[in-house]
Amino acid sequence: QDAEVVRTRDPQRLAQCDVVVDVGGEYDPERHRYDHHQRSFSHSMRSLRPDKPWSTKLSSAGLVYCHFGSQILAELLGQPEDSPMVTALYDKLYENFVEEIDAIDNGIAQTDGEPRYAVTTTLSARVGHLNPRWNDPDQDTEVG
Repeated sequence: QDAEVVRTRDPQRLAQCDVVVDVGGEYDPERHRYDHHQRSFSHSMRSLRPDKPWSTKLSSAGLVYCHFGSQILAELLGQPEDSPMVTALYDKLYENFVEEIDAIDNGIAQTDGEPRYAVTTTLSARVGHLNPRWNDPDQDTEVG
């Protein structure tokens, strides 16, 4: 809640951060380092959580979701982390939202015959939903 977000690739500055995401060339969850850009990185949801079926290589977004998604959902829902509701929502959010981000960020084609993952929306569509409709009399884009 009171976190300071810093954008940098400066290794000395990164060393001072409590959590580092998508930079730094290091995946070390014990030290809260969540980058997927190393040549040796090949983790998927299945490799980190064998109870999950997805084999798409994780992006940094997927890594954060993998490690914290259930905890965050449990808190938001007021449910135990291992509750059926949290588990079902975690799985649906990964399958219908985060997996697409993982795949696109890692350059994985959606199909090579059978689709590997579902594209349920695009970033352009998400941004477009924030804009007023074309026939809306109030065209103020600053109103949310």
